[in-house]
Amino acid sequence: MLGNLLKPEFDALIAAKDWSALRDAFSEMDPADVAEVIEDLPADESGIIFRLLPRDMAALVFEYLPPPQQTEIVGTLGREQLKNLLDEMAPDDRTRLLEELPAEVTKRLLTSLSPEELKVARNLLGYPEKSAGRYMTPEYLTIPGNLTAGEALAYVRSHGQGRETLHVLYILDEKGRLLDDVRLASLVLADPNTKATDIHDRQLVSIPATADREEFISMFEKYDRVALPVTDSQGVLVGIITVDDVLDAAEEEATEDIQRIGGMEALEAPYLDIGITGMLRKRVGWLTVLFVGQMFTATAMAHYQDAIAQAVFLSAFVPLIISSGGNSGSQATSLIIRALAVRDVELKDWWKVAVREAASGVALGVFLGLLGILRILMWPQREVVYGPHYMWVGLAVGLSVVGVVMFGTLCGSMLPFLLRRFGLDPATASAPFVATLVDVTGVVIYFTVVTTILTGRAL
Repeated sequence: MLGNLLKPEFDALIAAKDWSALRDAFSEMDPADVAEVIEDLPADESGIIFRLLPRDMAALVFEYLPPPQQTEIVGTLGREQLKNLLDEMAPDDRTRLLEELPAEVTKRLLTSLSPEELKVARNLLGYPEKSAGRYMTPEYLTIPGNLTAGEALAYVRSHGQGRETLHVLYILDEKGRLLDDVRLASLVLADPNTKATDIHDRQLVSIPATADREEFISMFEKYDRVALPVTDSQGVLVGIITVDDVLDAAEEEATEDIQRIGGMEALEAPYLDIGITGMLRKRVGWLTVLFVGQMFTATAMAHYQDAIAQAVFLSAFVPLIISSGGNSGSQATSLIIRALAVRDVELKDWWKVAVREAASGVALGVFLGLLGILRILMWPQREVVYGPHYMWVGLAVGLSVVGVVMFGTLCGSMLPFLLRRFGLDPATASAPFVATLVDVTGVVIYFTVVTTILTGRAL
């Protein structure tokens, strides 16, 4: 916020090319505020700013910038400046940058890293995409398992500089396997002669390096930790994930789910960074499926064309009927997708949800059906438009609404459970997909009820 408030003043200094004043001003600001100032600058001016900033501060500012601007700045820096910048970045942030850059740029960046940093980057990039290994950082502090509390504190003082977090320390055996973790506060308060391994302040929880993003996010929610250790299949500690990285991962996960609910593939990049061709590719698949689905609606309508020909007014209620079912189904699927995501309900609760949603569907259908009946009964020219049997027409419309809304609600609530049962993402049960499914069945339900009630009367 401070960066945005002061941005006009800095813009004036940049326009005047008063680099000395800029350097002095930036040196006293928080990196996040500096990032706000330069976020909207052209890439060449951003590159100049990075040449002004101290090496360690430039890396911190870079981590706050959006990926598109990071990519632009990378193209303006010389090899030595780029090497310094990457060396100073946190390993997890550097990995995220390398994932988002074009392959050729990533290759060039990897060759600019120091041997030690190159090894770290390659290790992180070797884990599956969206796994815990991609989000972890190796910048943590471990202590040998044979130290006392007093010795461990002395070890922290001598080895803790530059670590990602010191809130939690990790105790390893001689083979690097994770024995326990201990909070720094517990270590400080313990008797200096107590073995570090004897300080049991909470249960040890670790994340497999191959755990997917959704899994480790839920572990942070469950255990309420600021950091969790990441281990390989042998129990060897390979990194930690901190809560700031989990917040980034949770935002990415929520964004993908919302995009899928909208009836498209996840973009996996900021909206403006996706080209027109890429955007079309992400959207055309689901639109094609939905379009083909709507063809069945047209087929169902054609099947009842004789009834429509005898009572043309019946077609006027088709949008009302199918939209009621689609809307109720979209509501239900959105509620259940979110409930599954936050674990308000589990797979085993499908029967309870089915009963609740069936009852809700009937109640909602009755309410909406009564509105439909009143609309027909109170229409000024009802006998002219609907004929002498307008009361029967109202009853048919009302019962159709009840049936369609109940079916839509039940279908929308059960589809996420079905997808989860087969190991798929429930968010794929998008509102447009449910609406299309209910459209077809809604037409069948409507005309089945109408022909049953109105045959021999209006038909």
